[in-house]
Amino acid sequence: MELKPVAATAKAPAQNFTGDVYLTPIYSGTAPSRMTVALVRFTPGAHTNWHSHAVGQTLHVTDGIGLVGTRDGRVLRVRAGDTVVCPPGEEHWHGAAADTFMSHLAMLEANPDGSDPTTWLEPVADDQYRLADRT
Repeated sequence: MELKPVAATAKAPAQNFTGDVYLTPIYSGTAPSRMTVALVRFTPGAHTNWHSHAVGQTLHVTDGIGLVGTRDGRVLRVRAGDTVVCPPGEEHWHGAAADTFMSHLAMLEANPDGSDPTTWLEPVADDQYRLADRT
């Protein structure tokens, strides 16, 4: 058993997010584990760009109200306690509703070859986000 100290929180890179988003690393697996977990905190209206994960991603909402959208136009409104499983390769985005903070645990696996498991794409269009927030 090993107790890991609390990692420093950092502001998420602006090129992959709209608004202010903060990341606190929780776990980065040691082989054979490839698990990565982070606590992600979104300010009201903040959200990711479109992106996908080679091995998928699981989001567990810990606080607030958020949105998760997919390319086919489906949008889930999520609340504390909800878990969303995004399958491998599915292009999606997620973040806070316009009027509330939202935090989630982001859980994913690194690629077996050690390369970045996330493919970052373009920002979500403002009108697309506003329409999603009305669902």
